Amino acid sequence: MGKVDKLLKEVEANPENVRFADLAKLCAHYFGEPRSKGTSHHVYQTSWHGGPRVNIQKSKDGKAKPYQVKQVLAAINKLGDADNG
Repeated sequence: MGKVDKLLKEVEANPENVRFADLAKLCAHYFGEPRSKGTSHHVYQTSWHGGPRVNIQKSKDGKAKPYQVKQVLAAINKLGDADNG
């Protein structure tokens, strides 16, 4: 199992406690470099037509926001479904 696969499993197991840097690493792997990289926001473009952008934001404690972690996981799952379908 590669590092990204291991990280994805850890995030799936505990989406409430994810470091922002780890979530950004997952997003960069699956969606490429961020289109926008503000001070606290990173915006990634999804590969499917009409797909929403993935927007993640760092909390004050350096963690990713849990609802955004869940959105990223859903986008990764959708990406996997598109690759398998």
